[in-house]
Amino acid sequence: MTKYKIAILGGGNIGTALAVGLVKSKQFSTSEILLTDKRASRLQYLKEQGFNATQDNRLAISESEIVVLSVKPQQFESIAEEIKEALDKRHYLISTITGVSHKEIEAMFGQVPNVRIMPNIALEICESMTCMSFSNTTPDRAKDITDLFDKMGRTLIIPEELMGAATVIGACGIAFSLRFMRAMSQGGIEIGFNAELSQLITAQTIKGAARLILETSNHPEMEIDKVTTPQGITISGLNEMEHQGLSSAVIKGLLTSYEKIENMASKPA
Repeated sequence: MTKYKIAILGGGNIGTALAVGLVKSKQFSTSEILLTDKRASRLQYLKEQGFNATQDNRLAISESEIVVLSVKPQQFESIAEEIKEALDKRHYLISTITGVSHKEIEAMFGQVPNVRIMPNIALEICESMTCMSFSNTTPDRAKDITDLFDKMGRTLIIPEELMGAATVIGACGIAFSLRFMRAMSQGGIEIGFNAELSQLITAQTIKGAARLILETSNHPEMEIDKVTTPQGITISGLNEMEHQGLSSAVIKGLLTSYEKIENMASKPA
């Protein structure tokens, strides 16, 4: 049988983004990655992208060293029941599953070394923000896993109780940011640019804003102050956005998503 270094159980958007990122970052070849999915159409897509793919989760585990659980929260119990007899001490378990704690993982699999990660779909271009928490993991192994994801963006080790918050800001945050970009691009069309040029200008502007903060560590307001001259057009636009509830809407959106995660976590098993 072919031996794989990593099995990704769940060939959806995050699982596939991870596989692409692992190859793009030159840490793994496609021949070292095995993805699983129950959908025939998805398996066909994955194979067309050059990946090995199967419906057999137990087979994937038996032939791999690292196992990534990348399924929906409501699928955790069924996939855990399916694979728990195949998982042993030689495996290292990585979970991307929202709301499933280390305690729940270990209740299913025993004291297996495991890490909860919350990346986002920018894994596929090696620009993810990946938050993680470890359990039953040696410092050397934790460093290996951190290094793995450092090559696909940035990582941050956090207490497990912050994983829900990390999900909202880091993973949902991609969608929130893209929706803002869409709105800004639509505004650009309204004032004269065609859709393609407006999107280009918007995307590069947002990229520049993000890099300013990442590379200077300045507070956003410090950078805002540099472009808001007295009686200028920037401050007029910002004030109108605030009058319309921009900051309040963003904060309320984050809280709504966070409350939904908390409700998921509080439901009885």
